[in-house]
Amino acid sequence: MKTIIETVPSYIEDAWWTPADGARSTDARDASTGEVLARVSAEGLDLAAAVRHGRTVGQASLGKLTIHERALKLRELAQYLNGRREELYEVSARTGATKIDSMVDIDGGIGVLFTFSSKGRRELPNANVIVDGPAEPLSKDGSFLGGHIYTRIPGVAVQINAFNFPVWGMLEKFAPAFIAGVPTIVKPATPSGYLAEAAVRAIVESGILPAGSLQLVSGSARTLLDGLDYRDMVSFTGSASTANLLKNHPNVARGGLRFTAETDSLNAAILGPDAVPGTPEFDAFIKSVVTEMTVKAGQKCTSIRRTIVPNELRQAVIDAIGARISQRVVVGDPRADGVTMGALASLEQLADVRAAVESMIAAGGELAYGSLDAPAVTRADGTVAAVADGAFMSPVLLNWADAEAPEVHGLEAFGPVTSVIGYDTHDGGDVSEAVRLAALGAGSLVATVCTNDPEVARQLVTGIAAHHGRVLVLNREDARTSTGHGSPVPHLVHGGPGRAGGGEELGGIRSVKHHMQRTAIQGSPNMLTAVTGVWHTGADRVIAGSAEFGGVAGAVHPFRKSLAELHIGDAFASGLRQVTLEDITAFANSTGDTFYAHTNAAAAEKNPFFPGIVAHGYLLVAWAAGLFVEPAPGPVLANYGLENLRFITPVAAGDSIRVTLTAKKITPRVTDEYGEVCWDAILHNQNGETVATYDVLTLVEKEDTLYK
Repeated sequence: MKTIIETVPSYIEDAWWTPADGARSTDARDASTGEVLARVSAEGLDLAAAVRHGRTVGQASLGKLTIHERALKLRELAQYLNGRREELYEVSARTGATKIDSMVDIDGGIGVLFTFSSKGRRELPNANVIVDGPAEPLSKDGSFLGGHIYTRIPGVAVQINAFNFPVWGMLEKFAPAFIAGVPTIVKPATPSGYLAEAAVRAIVESGILPAGSLQLVSGSARTLLDGLDYRDMVSFTGSASTANLLKNHPNVARGGLRFTAETDSLNAAILGPDAVPGTPEFDAFIKSVVTEMTVKAGQKCTSIRRTIVPNELRQAVIDAIGARISQRVVVGDPRADGVTMGALASLEQLADVRAAVESMIAAGGELAYGSLDAPAVTRADGTVAAVADGAFMSPVLLNWADAEAPEVHGLEAFGPVTSVIGYDTHDGGDVSEAVRLAALGAGSLVATVCTNDPEVARQLVTGIAAHHGRVLVLNREDARTSTGHGSPVPHLVHGGPGRAGGGEELGGIRSVKHHMQRTAIQGSPNMLTAVTGVWHTGADRVIAGSAEFGGVAGAVHPFRKSLAELHIGDAFASGLRQVTLEDITAFANSTGDTFYAHTNAAAAEKNPFFPGIVAHGYLLVAWAAGLFVEPAPGPVLANYGLENLRFITPVAAGDSIRVTLTAKKITPRVTDEYGEVCWDAILHNQNGETVATYDVLTLVEKEDTLYK
């Protein structure tokens, strides 16, 4: 048979590698035709060298970049891969994937890169240390503080992926590791590893990534964990049996090697009793079930395996699923026009799925739709016939009279298969039986709750949430816009408890922090400021402004400094401004905020929080801006918000206020001629009591060029 390439290569130590002639290998085949595409082997590959290269070269090259700089490289890479999607689609078709399947995998993976690039720049500092929460005072005089920081782990991120999403599965793990600054060694599954290799080849040819940041192992890597330790991290996607073997590896069990797993999952979709035929919810539910049965030929860890419906609707659901499959699903070679469901990944996978279905039928599952016989399929040339060497299977729907049969809740057929089981509702719309059935899956990645009844939604979601990593509530309001039951999004956590592996991936910045170590840090305000790059109360400052309140003669107002001149701890202290009753009344009348504490002396005096009429908090914040601002044109371009505003001590007529403003955090924007400055703002009264605290956010030029 024709081969496209001799051997699928690995990419190790920034070079392509193939085994010596005669090495033991596995054939990779076209899922639709059985044609041998290539051999796959890693025999003779120096895995220890790959780990060493990541820990040294990869760590060093990524460490030279800040989080924002790495995030921008992800965006550049995503844009580059967008231009090479068509060639990846062509390779993807050989895995049995339709064009839609390929878009989910390839476009979805590229989308993850865009998302993490954006979130990394918006939500993380332009640095390599992330501060976790506010500092804790540990001494009465403020000279000793404690806090928490995140720094990247010093090893490699080993990512062992499943066969069903060779591109998305790789990029959704690679992106957060790269943002964190941790080099990746990716090990794809053999049956579709040639697609992962094609994606890595495109990435390498882009020239965008720093040296050592990405390595690829094509073929068996049984000894890979032997060279890892507490510095490293393993992210595994695959079968529960393999995950358990890896969890018991000495370096995981006793050596402190970080390990996260995403494994088998008998996900459920629950139809609420209100979602009867003819409602938008019923239609959305049927569409979702059929989609999850047939996209990727049901080879998704998030596919719906258990369709849990009210007993009185069970037959209606079965009929509707069967009708939609008959009308919309065309099985065949994904390169043929009109095909909507391709082949399974391999003949071995087909045999496993058929065997699982046979076991479920033997245990009481009734074949309500489909067949285990080889289906007639649309071939690449458009003809319809049986294909002996193709891994094709028709969608299969099983109906279970016994809703608690162990096999329906314990055996996964990883293909276009779902089971319908019924539940009874009780007085008052109690759906606790549906909750109990969903929980029999012993932990799942995702569940769908389909109802337009808020109380049913509340019961189901709160009942099943602890058994699932994600819950989609589907109704008429979001049926058109929902990303779907089976589509993890990079913003939200992907993973689940129990049988699903107990791991956690994605989840936005959470997944970046999975590749970092959280460390408690203690020291003086100056030392914590030096380590974190964030000013801490009590650390040294250079204060301009009022000498009465700490101003240093000759100190330049910090608003006159560009980012090139501004330093953490540069500050301004204002003088006092008195508040009069006339000021308070005028502000109330001009804004319409005539709350009684500002306008009614008798009522205000009865309020336990106020001494009488008090100034509006927003009046004080507005005055504070007037007290600290430097009005002449300069490097400060804009004020774009306040954060963490708290009012502490009320200010009565006759009191005075002053403000101290300190440069707390400076974040240059890599792509712009300006950056962000976060200023610590504190309002005090004439007695030195804290009136309010907040952060002022400004945009400041990197170099003062506009007004010079």
